[in-house]
Amino acid sequence: MSNVLRLAIVDPNDSSRERLKSMLMGMDMIWLEAEASRYEFFADVVAQTNPDIGVVAIDADPESALRLVGRLSEHSPDCAVLVVSSSNDGNLILKSMRAGAKEFLPLPVRLEDLLAALGRISERRFGKGDSKPRGCQVIAVAGSTGGVGTTTVAVNLGCALAREERNSVVLVDLDLSLGDADVFLDTIPDYTLVDVAQNVTRLDFSLLKRSLTKHSSGLFLLPRPVQLEDTSLVSSEDLQRVIGLLKATFTHMVIDLSKSYSPIDQVALRAANEILLITQLDLPCLRNIVRLMASFSQMDHMAEKVKIVVNRVGLDSGHITLKKAKDTIGRDIYWQLPNDFRTVIEARNNGVPLIEQAPKASVTQSFTALADALTSGGTPGEQQSGKKTGGLSRLFGLSKA
Repeated sequence: MSNVLRLAIVDPNDSSRERLKSMLMGMDMIWLEAEASRYEFFADVVAQTNPDIGVVAIDADPESALRLVGRLSEHSPDCAVLVVSSSNDGNLILKSMRAGAKEFLPLPVRLEDLLAALGRISERRFGKGDSKPRGCQVIAVAGSTGGVGTTTVAVNLGCALAREERNSVVLVDLDLSLGDADVFLDTIPDYTLVDVAQNVTRLDFSLLKRSLTKHSSGLFLLPRPVQLEDTSLVSSEDLQRVIGLLKATFTHMVIDLSKSYSPIDQVALRAANEILLITQLDLPCLRNIVRLMASFSQMDHMAEKVKIVVNRVGLDSGHITLKKAKDTIGRDIYWQLPNDFRTVIEARNNGVPLIEQAPKASVTQSFTALADALTSGGTPGEQQSGKKTGGLSRLFGLSKA
């Protein structure tokens, strides 16, 4: 499990508590452990949940709130108290600090101030360097059409990431109707995305881990629902909460999207740090890349997260060349995965990831190198510069992202 700051909040004002919760829950490495609407109950809540940070909004009753801060400081010294208030009165700030608060933030809380305060608390708790919280890298794997190998990429990339002991990796199968990541890993899960989504508000880290299926490679799997009729039970809001909990628990999350680019898929796309758009060197795939990029360019910061991955390079003669593909889509090719159909299909049919089935195969080595490139943030050797105009864009009358 990655280092994570676990928070508990007390604020008798429902609206300000919800605003603060909304800001906190959108941040990497933050998990809301508990909340309370009454000061008198909060010390017991903190004692039971042991959060790293207790956020105390004091405006409702400053005197009672400051007594609470003192009680937390005395009885729960491992919980750093962060006081928030709409008042900038220096005397109130001084009283808060004397009562035991580690940080004081004015309302409305500015994101940069909150980040700075959390950073100082994190540094005091975890120290500097490698022990500091790493954040969670979210990688969405999307297809330019069906059958291009998105699940193959998602599963084997996840296993390649999990080979490093310092990584904790979860794979989420978002193809709610026809997903088969569990088949690739030869697992029969006890719980699915529906179970976790419907109980996310009651899960802690321990229960979450027990709700996932762990593969021998170290990869955790959250599979699609078993029953087709259960797909409607997962809402966009549910998925957003699930992703938030997983981000607070794992260092890496790989999400295998469906081909429908539904509202559920778009939640994952927005949450992703990188979007691997899988294609092959044929006209339908390249045409769809242009269409998808035209849509992504209309979404805030979406297009810039996309990395084009060409699968099954060298499949047959007669396919479009890499140079022509780059020219037509108007974007660089981030990565090329070599064609090794026999090895890949054998691994899939055996329910064994490539890193275990054929660790020395060129396609396996390419997945390992891809995982390293994504985590290092460097420029991969396979990446090439390309032109920024696309013949396919002109052919279909689509704008380039």
